[in-house]
Amino acid sequence: MQDVLMKSLSYLPKFENAQALSVWLYRVARNRCISSHRRSNLSAARSLSLDELMPDHRELSELLESNTPNPEAVLLNSESSERLRRAILKVPPQYRMVLVLHDMEELNTTEVAQVTGLREGTVRVRLHRARLMVRKFLSGKAKPAKGMTIHASVEPASAPGCRKLFAALSDYMDGLVDDAVCEQMDRHINDCQPCGAFLRSLKGAVQQCQAYSPKCDSRRGQVLRKQLVSQYQAAVAELAKRNHTDGGAALAQ
Repeated sequence: MQDVLMKSLSYLPKFENAQALSVWLYRVARNRCISSHRRSNLSAARSLSLDELMPDHRELSELLESNTPNPEAVLLNSESSERLRRAILKVPPQYRMVLVLHDMEELNTTEVAQVTGLREGTVRVRLHRARLMVRKFLSGKAKPAKGMTIHASVEPASAPGCRKLFAALSDYMDGLVDDAVCEQMDRHINDCQPCGAFLRSLKGAVQQCQAYSPKCDSRRGQVLRKQLVSQYQAAVAELAKRNHTDGGAALAQ
């Protein structure tokens, strides 16, 4: 955070609107996180396939029979918030970044694409798979072993209509499918109880992400503020010294 704020100081006069500044700050933060990630020698990035995130027949049956609390009740549970935080941290970084920017920082697809340098279609694919993975962890169905291995469903929900629906659920939830496709999906969900149950489960996971608010240590905040102010004052002094030197050189000429 300090590095990002310090780097922003000299660039602030160049921005004419808050939205452009916001996108730029997120991009700087993204680059800083990537740099830190590379130095930490963490596990290599991996891709998530849709098939390994789809529920099997047993999970769909359990969803139909479960009496899980509604999303509003879950959000009031601090233990659930901690489970959500742990679930998000298990998502591979390239997917997690899109999830956090879109569902937690409330950037739209275009802004996330600008921050990450991805195509908007790629943003939507990564967002959907990140949401599916978080939902899978929250449901307790994902049991990662050493590293980042997610076990694929033994009996995937392989009906063509169901699989097509699973692939487009995030766009459907976010209102990004056209009217004709939306009507088809509405009919499928109304006629297919397992798909309806899965959609409600996914919506609950997304709502938890959107409502999540991390707890900040006020003491740590004070320490960071003092360090930032100190660095800011040093930067201002250095800038003033440089301007004075340049001005003196100009007068000498």
